[in-house]
Amino acid sequence: METKNIMIVGVGGQGSLLASKLLGHLLLAEGYDVKVSEVHGMSQRGGSVVTYVRFGDKVYSPVIDRGEADYIVSFELLEAARYLPFLKEGGRIVTNTQQIDPMPVITGAAQYPENLVAKLEEKGAVVDAMDCLSLAEEAGSVKAVNIVLMGRLSRYFEIPAESWHRAIDACVPEHFRQLNQRAFELGRS
Repeated sequence: METKNIMIVGVGGQGSLLASKLLGHLLLAEGYDVKVSEVHGMSQRGGSVVTYVRFGDKVYSPVIDRGEADYIVSFELLEAARYLPFLKEGGRIVTNTQQIDPMPVITGAAQYPENLVAKLEEKGAVVDAMDCLSLAEEAGSVKAVNIVLMGRLSRYFEIPAESWHRAIDACVPEHFRQLNQRAFELGRS
């Protein structure tokens, strides 16, 4: 199998590192060679966070260059737009529609861009956008946005839901498993 590339992008504190851990665990269990690379950035201050997940028969580098991402999984719309140059032609963006104001918007120096999904599509991106925050709340925790996104991403892989559930069980503390399993299913539906 040729190497597949997934970028997980978001704002610090949204759970992108757990999402990459879950993906890495899942893909290893499915028999792929997997490389995961985390770029923390200003994650503790609400800054941009990027994680690369590459998998296939043999993966030599953990880094994804511009124009190589098969998928960009975005926890926040502006982050999807920021990393659009990394998406390959025919690639897909799976994104939460939540908007988190960056510091220039908070201070009034800029405005949050409008109609970002339409703008991404105008630039040729295939976008699967959904309100993951509402689904996470429905599952029982706003912190489950990452698992809702993983549920949505799972729709594009020929990996059985049971394998994803096993990965969640392996990566999520026991007292959060049931909630996260529900969040995954809500994202998958």
